[in-house]
Amino acid sequence: MKALFAVFSGTGNTARVCSALAELFRARGHEADVVPIRADSVYPDARAYDLFVVGYPVHAFNAPASVLKFLKSLPKEKGKRPAYLVRTSGEPLAMNDASAVSPRRILKKRGYAVIGEYRYVMPYNIIFRHSEGMAARMWKAAETAFPSDAEEMLSLGGARKRIGPLKRMGSFALRIEHTAMPHLGHRFKPTEKCIGCGACAKLCPQGNIRMEDGKPKFGKSCVGCMACAFSCPEDALKISLLNGWRVNGKYAFSAEPATDDEVCKYCRKSYLRYFHQRGV
Repeated sequence: MKALFAVFSGTGNTARVCSALAELFRARGHEADVVPIRADSVYPDARAYDLFVVGYPVHAFNAPASVLKFLKSLPKEKGKRPAYLVRTSGEPLAMNDASAVSPRRILKKRGYAVIGEYRYVMPYNIIFRHSEGMAARMWKAAETAFPSDAEEMLSLGGARKRIGPLKRMGSFALRIEHTAMPHLGHRFKPTEKCIGCGACAKLCPQGNIRMEDGKPKFGKSCVGCMACAFSCPEDALKISLLNGWRVNGKYAFSAEPATDDEVCKYCRKSYLRYFHQRGV
């Protein structure tokens, strides 16, 4: 089996998940290439692979606009080549499954059949910062699921999530983010703390940031991945109207996993259900 993982990941969570799955593919004697979905990426021909895996973070219960654009650019297939969707979300709400609607439809038109879908909860890079213990427990839950999920994909098993009309309507309404983020992102600005290191420009998967006079300037192709604000070494960016939700600094994932009593109050029951279902 030869698998291609095409992965959009602004702050690294989805890349971390897909890299772990790809490593399990290799450990079982299969080939697995991981390619980032970026404006400057050169993609191999997906038709040269037996299995196509698309990884992305859920943005407002939708796939990022850049992922949809990438899928639309795929060469058309005559048959139904097997494909999987691997998603990460900041909370374990079933509403996140609605993010598969558009990728499924586009892939079908390009000649791919989505056989199965997987979702892993990973810590927020916007809205609020999870504790290190929560991040560690999320990763432990993901690691518990990886072996069986990898085996299922390699055997071309799995199932698609049922997405009812209410989920579809909610997802469709919030797709306004695809229109809003280019305008909001254009208004991102550095603060006086900016040291002009250029990390934001290098990390931006959209190529939306250029350095001008030692400071970042933001264009109009932002998709809200938050790579710039999250990874800024000086926490020196204001993210327009979203600034109150800004999260800065990578998670270590190496802390002692949070206990049930330490699970955050936000969506608490859903997090506990997710953790307990995975035995962590």
